[in-house]
Amino acid sequence: MAITTISSRDFNHDAGKAKKASEDGPVFITDRGVPKHVLLSVKDYRRLSRSDQSILDMLAMPAAADIDFNPEPLRSDLINPVDFDH
Repeated sequence: MAITTISSRDFNHDAGKAKKASEDGPVFITDRGVPKHVLLSVKDYRRLSRSDQSILDMLAMPAAADIDFNPEPLRSDLINPVDFDH
């Protein structure tokens, strides 16, 4: 998938070129060098907007089960009690 970046000025002068580029991937349209819009083919838009998954499924990291995470215990000199009276 190719990502194309064009200025809004170039987009206004040759929208056909941007539409053709969107067949190969998203087209970022910039305004003064900052991406402001994205042009997608209908096929890509439908693929991205279709969701058979819940947000929890999308955020899940099944591969995380294979990660060993054994942090060092927190040193007592780093723990300061909170004084809620002030």
